[in-house]
Amino acid sequence: MASARGLLLIADIGGYTDYMSTHRMSLAHAEVNTGRLLATVVDAVPGLELIEIEGDAAFLHREVGTSDHDELVAEVAHSAAAMHRAFHVEREYVATNLCPCSGCKEAANLTLKFVAHVGEVATQTIRDRLKLVGIDVILVHRLLKNPVPLREYVLLSEELYDGGSPALPADVQQVEPVLEGFGPLRAFYVDVRDLPVGDPTPLPPPTWRGRLARTAYAAGAGLPYMLGRRGRGRGAVQPVG
Repeated sequence: MASARGLLLIADIGGYTDYMSTHRMSLAHAEVNTGRLLATVVDAVPGLELIEIEGDAAFLHREVGTSDHDELVAEVAHSAAAMHRAFHVEREYVATNLCPCSGCKEAANLTLKFVAHVGEVATQTIRDRLKLVGIDVILVHRLLKNPVPLREYVLLSEELYDGGSPALPADVQQVEPVLEGFGPLRAFYVDVRDLPVGDPTPLPPPTWRGRLARTAYAAGAGLPYMLGRRGRGRGAVQPVG
């Protein structure tokens, strides 16, 4: 088992519990749509390695070595902005496809938030899959339980924020979550929509071809879920076409 300093980032879909609380047809499409949204998010950051899909969240990582602090914060900001944009483009395609079920239409209520941390992690490979363990892995997951009042945000641990960064907007806010096993900590957040990076152009409207493609995909990929023959595994990501 090797140990190294790593950047840890979790992209978490908000509103997932209510979204999944639907009847059988909608649940099948909700499963498919959530997988597609997470795949889109992961594909938006090729520089980060997907460690695991954790229900409604993607856990990503890269080894950082001696990377400069400001470079790390800038990378988090850039990655969050790219994932947020990709998520909302795909979400609009899902929500405007031609299927009338709530598993498709209510995708418009889903949001995306991020937590990030830097620390020592131990890596191990099990059946060709990389696993991360260590106290810092636990910490970044515990940071998902926080008092941030926004629906979409980027939350940085104090270790990652380290007093500030020019990569973030000036109005960075502080929270002091009390985390199980860690006690009270300081963390810092910004509205993900205020990040001064990423593509500044407005989100493109869904095309008819894209809407038809998402409709066909939800119908076809959702059938195994309806028949009880398939479940989206913790490490699985649905392909995005």
